[in-house]
Amino acid sequence: MAKGESEVAGVPPGARALLLDTASEIMRDGDVIDISLSELSLRSGLNSALVKYYFGNKAGLLKALLDRDWKAIVTSVDALVAKDGWDPEAKLRRHLWKVVDTFYMVPYLNRLTMRVIRESDDTEARRIADSYLSPMYRAYEQLIGDGVKAGKFREIDPQLFYFTVTGAVDRFFSARLVLKHCFDQDTLTEGLRDRYREHTIDIIMAGILAR
Repeated sequence: MAKGESEVAGVPPGARALLLDTASEIMRDGDVIDISLSELSLRSGLNSALVKYYFGNKAGLLKALLDRDWKAIVTSVDALVAKDGWDPEAKLRRHLWKVVDTFYMVPYLNRLTMRVIRESDDTEARRIADSYLSPMYRAYEQLIGDGVKAGKFREIDPQLFYFTVTGAVDRFFSARLVLKHCFDQDTLTEGLRDRYREHTIDIIMAGILAR
């Protein structure tokens, strides 16, 4: 039976956001795309019954986390594309910088997206694609198109560029087991993030800049 408000009386303000933040921390710290409700309760200090109250179930919590993280990304990209006074190269460099920083904070994002889409019906999968994936593709279309018109970029397929950027960051920030067993390092430090950011921007920009 679903719990009513009387059964969750005394919940502190911001409990819903705290559950999402804690779920994000668990997945980031454990390099996983799943959570244990008991661990969520222990780390947040909140009753796990609140998951049912706010999200319906664990799947609803994961969808809400996905929405939260993607909305922040799409909002940021839309603002960058619309920004006046920046040339296309500066915009794209700034975007790549932000992508690396975002995946450092939420390294589970691409894997969680694919999981939620696989486990959703067609209507929900289409909503996710229309709300978050398609806007990213359209942003790349405009950023690359503007750069080509300005003579800054060579002709690049925006769809393939999307997969190149996403793959570059997702593969690295979900590779803690590789770091651990091949390089004796299982922590993604800020220093490593900064090195990878510079490396990724250099490689991708070298491939798109007009020669």
